[in-house]
Amino acid sequence: MNAWDLVQWPAMLATLLAAWLVASTQPERRNVGFWVFLLSNVLWVVWGWHASAYALIALQIGLAALNIRGAMKTEETT
Repeated sequence: MNAWDLVQWPAMLATLLAAWLVASTQPERRNVGFWVFLLSNVLWVVWGWHASAYALIALQIGLAALNIRGAMKTEETT
């Protein structure tokens, strides 16, 4: 295992934290959750690039678009 393989662990932790935050009833926490999701999208793309996991990269780009939409909608309500 090399250093690039370790990127998947913070990506996984960021994804779990983001899901927990997005599930909050507080709009501020939900908004932070979408930004943490975007961080996890970047981390997954970095790891996917290293692992030649191009379907994962495409998925993360699609999910990033949804997370941007979610962050914009959450900011409208705050």
